[in-house]
Amino acid sequence: MQRLTEQILAYAEGLPEGAPVSAKGLLHLGNRAAIDQALSRLVERGQLMRAGRGVYLRPISSRFGIRSPSVQQAVEALASQRGEVIVSSGAAAANTLGLTTQVPVRSVYLTSGRSRTMSLGKQVVELRHAPRWQLALANRPAGEAVRALAWLGPEKAEAALKALKRKLPSTTFQELVAVAPQLPTWLARSVGKAAHG
Repeated sequence: MQRLTEQILAYAEGLPEGAPVSAKGLLHLGNRAAIDQALSRLVERGQLMRAGRGVYLRPISSRFGIRSPSVQQAVEALASQRGEVIVSSGAAAANTLGLTTQVPVRSVYLTSGRSRTMSLGKQVVELRHAPRWQLALANRPAGEAVRALAWLGPEKAEAALKALKRKLPSTTFQELVAVAPQLPTWLARSVGKAAHG
């Protein structure tokens, strides 16, 4: 059993800091029960962090000690490992684009996968399943605009679109217009009005 723990640790240390380690990805080293036990042992020792069901992260070592990977690093790693689209929430996108001064208190991301939470040290990250249209243009500025508009809702969308048309480069605004057919009717209509207004 000790050998398996050492093999898993060696494997994890060969990955970039903050990279995820999944129990499923270690099945070549032993059976699932033994791997789960070894992973639990590594978490108890502080050599790995449990981020969610079956997903572990290698902590980052610096001269100031050991810390959790950044939320962004962990989310990107999880997205690539699970093959999901994971993007910032509409509230965060609206703040980034200057459409609101509200700063989200909780870390919320939208995902093509199932809704769940992920722990990074003391910080809890919420992953919420979102409809495909909210994940359109994933991490592009036009995609942030889609999520921000969805969060603002029908009442505030038209005013926000006027502001976005002035703020965003024309190519980014055109990307937003091009994705309009995938959007809900209320949003597609608002985007169309802003494009021709």
